[in-house]
Amino acid sequence: MASAHLTYPLRVPEDGAEGGGLRNWARNATLAPADAISAPATEGELQSLLATSDAGVRVIGSRMSPGRMLELAAPGDTLLDLSHFRGLVDLDDDSATFGAATPLDEVYACLTSHGRMLPAAPGVIAAQTLAGALATGTHGQGLQQSCIADAAVGVRMVLADGSVADYDHDHPWFPAVRLGLGLLGVITQVTLRTVASPIYTCIKSAVSADTLHEDLETWNRDYSFSKAWWFPDENQVHVWVAREANGDEVLRYLDNERALVEHETTSDALNATVDQALVHMRSDTKIVDENGKPFRTVNRFKNFTDVTGDVYQVFCRGIATPQINVEIAIPLALAGGLIKKIKDWHTETRPHMHYPIILRCTGPSESWLSPSYGQETCFFGFVVYYAEDGTLAEEGQSFLRAVEQVLAAEGGRPHWGKYYDETLYDWPALYPQWDAFRQVRDALDPHHRFDNAFTAALFAELGFDEHRGEAR
Repeated sequence: MASAHLTYPLRVPEDGAEGGGLRNWARNATLAPADAISAPATEGELQSLLATSDAGVRVIGSRMSPGRMLELAAPGDTLLDLSHFRGLVDLDDDSATFGAATPLDEVYACLTSHGRMLPAAPGVIAAQTLAGALATGTHGQGLQQSCIADAAVGVRMVLADGSVADYDHDHPWFPAVRLGLGLLGVITQVTLRTVASPIYTCIKSAVSADTLHEDLETWNRDYSFSKAWWFPDENQVHVWVAREANGDEVLRYLDNERALVEHETTSDALNATVDQALVHMRSDTKIVDENGKPFRTVNRFKNFTDVTGDVYQVFCRGIATPQINVEIAIPLALAGGLIKKIKDWHTETRPHMHYPIILRCTGPSESWLSPSYGQETCFFGFVVYYAEDGTLAEEGQSFLRAVEQVLAAEGGRPHWGKYYDETLYDWPALYPQWDAFRQVRDALDPHHRFDNAFTAALFAELGFDEHRGEAR
């Protein structure tokens, strides 16, 4: 197994020394020397950069992924900053085209202003770039949709040789292109399908976890969107279920100038549970500020209330906090049995936890490398926050290692943009189209210029990369 230090790297605090390189958002990896970064202003400049060099290339996006997804492979390689490729390019009745580096929150704001939304629920954090969200399989919650990549109907890329290619549903490689881990080309534009944006009412509750193995699927079958936070120590679950708002609720929303409406009735049913989680969190993080970001992420569950708003107002409410986030996708049909296993394991081992287990379900994805490819899926999410000095509590690391082993043994597929121990997974066995994706990669990037050490090993057939002459 990979060592804890490699799987869950230490973080350089905000006032720590930079060491002369660009770090990822969590500051737990150095991606490249500052002089290795290039920021082409136009597609033509990007084409020229790729056509006149054979060096390796990676794209940084919002830098929210672990370092292994972003780091360069070798000295002389280039880290691409595509911040000039941002904003709305085109809009029609049922689609919108954006520059690849447009942050998701800008995508959502633009669509909302036109009464539209993606046919894909958002994740809680919307700082990711659009292309980064596609490449790593970012997803929301709700069986009626899948990952954001599945909302893409067109992708424009600059390929390894500097040529430009456009892909859509009619192209046989499209299921690879729209979730490609950054390995197939540099995405410059994405066209997304859009639908009318209803107003939703999100009903929140705190319930016993005794029947969670049955309730999870019921919530997801009965409602447009559902999300649950499971506190095993207290045997409680905080549940959000969202349905389209009724006439009175819509009127209240409009009267509130389309701002999120918080309903009058509040519940303190989770207050004691949250207080107990905060005790563990303070002990683990050593953060003195009572209003620190990690504390706010669970304090918001106190005195909760139902809300009415559009899908982005309801669900994009995350607080970006440096953390180790492990999220493993399990076929929904197996989720109930796995919940029982986790309960038994928790009862036996009493692992130390300072954040609830997050449960989000999606419908099947058509993207070959999506963790929800071909099946209704439940994502099990686990969070451990960094301490003030950039370290992680040993008990938290032990918990993550143990629970990931449980899920991997059940055929789990890890979220590409989060943390996982890659030695636990047989990738070709997990993904039916693994070899097909490899063939597309070889066709579009025959010399594997978009690889780094992690991706080269991921798709290695032999122990040596004959294209770039690197030992694996």
